[in-house]
Amino acid sequence: MAAPILVASNRGPVSYSAREDGTFDTKRGGGGLVSGLSAIGPDAGALWVCSALSDDDREAVRRGVAEPGVRMLDIDAAVHADAYNGIANSVLWFVHHLLYQTPLEPVFGTEFRRQWAAYENYNRAFAEALAAEAAPGAAVLVQDYHLALVPGMLRALRDDLRIGHFSHTPWAPVDYFRMLPDDIAEQLLHGMLGADRLGFLTRRWADAFEACCAAVVGGTGGTRIGVHGLGADADFLRERAHRDDVDERMAALREQIGGPERRTVVRVDRTELSKNIVRGLHAYRQLLEDRPEWRERVVHIAFAYPSRQDLAVYRDYTAEVARVADDINSTFGTPGWTPVILHVKDDFARSLAAYRLADVALVNPIRDGMNLVAKEVPVVSDEGCALVLSREAGAYEELGEDAVVVNPYDVTGTAAALHTALCMPQDERAERTKRLAAAATALPPEQWFLEQLRALDD
Repeated sequence: MAAPILVASNRGPVSYSAREDGTFDTKRGGGGLVSGLSAIGPDAGALWVCSALSDDDREAVRRGVAEPGVRMLDIDAAVHADAYNGIANSVLWFVHHLLYQTPLEPVFGTEFRRQWAAYENYNRAFAEALAAEAAPGAAVLVQDYHLALVPGMLRALRDDLRIGHFSHTPWAPVDYFRMLPDDIAEQLLHGMLGADRLGFLTRRWADAFEACCAAVVGGTGGTRIGVHGLGADADFLRERAHRDDVDERMAALREQIGGPERRTVVRVDRTELSKNIVRGLHAYRQLLEDRPEWRERVVHIAFAYPSRQDLAVYRDYTAEVARVADDINSTFGTPGWTPVILHVKDDFARSLAAYRLADVALVNPIRDGMNLVAKEVPVVSDEGCALVLSREAGAYEELGEDAVVVNPYDVTGTAAALHTALCMPQDERAERTKRLAAAATALPPEQWFLEQLRALDD
């Protein structure tokens, strides 16, 4: 049956793992999109189109295994790898997050062109699947930089559809975006401008996109631009943060911290280059050097969960995080005090435990589309938490007034901000946390999704 509402994203709401008997275990994921899509109800006839990400996913698709409301695409593994790792994560992500070391990179040569052809094929597979599955006049919500060409391709196949695209990343400023080859920059923008409406997390990213369009293709044409600042899911977070497994992890963390009088600086991130974990550790070291009174009185709880380890630059970065943490501990640690508690195994319950315990949350990305950690910590904090926040996070637009704001490149300034946050009086910290939590939950995932759906109808 043709679907009246469709969502398209690289990663879907389900994954498969093969059992020895040839059947498959099914694992359902969470996140804002899953919550948002559930808001329209099970009777809406919505369909989620996504990519098979593993060999087990691909085998499940070939055997006809399918979850209701999900169509998983069996895209050739080599094509997916070139599109996902070669272009999406090694080019588009780097452009939008300003990550290139420009004396050496990027190099847009023959290998790039080969991978770009795979990115085109990957996007075309999505466009063709959406065109085949959509009811007349259906609403199609395409997600993120992996699928930037889909709106234009889909428009060419089905002009009757209402097409939206949402960018979960920042958008590069014009001069940085124009590092891309001219024809590729034009193709990307025309691909996105095939949508009726484009959504961004902040006005800053929307303005940057419009500036790129003005400079490269002469404007946005008839495409409408909107801003939807995805918020935290307060009800889910507060309920989940008070389950038994979180309490158990809080007890374990308290034991590692080593005493109720010690203060905590908490960060929870993937070891993603843009998250700026290494400079955050250097700032903490600077705090201990500049302010020796904090030695043995503060612990930095750093959860740095490995990300994109199939890319060498990410493996190197993850190793550097561990090296710097070890160096701080060997330099400043004492028999009764470990300055940095580093965990690299992803554990959501432990992350929530750290949120509840945090005196200070450190969120200092080089550049970030939003950063939901900055929004989640104030929601579940037990005693109130001072937020040290990079002005380059999208969340700065909503939370900056009640945060201690830093330039993410300024290690000395970040160390001073950590001192300010640690010294913040308890009543001020509690009041700021209330205001931060209110701003952080202003547009929860369900409302965020429905707002975009309604905007397509306008």
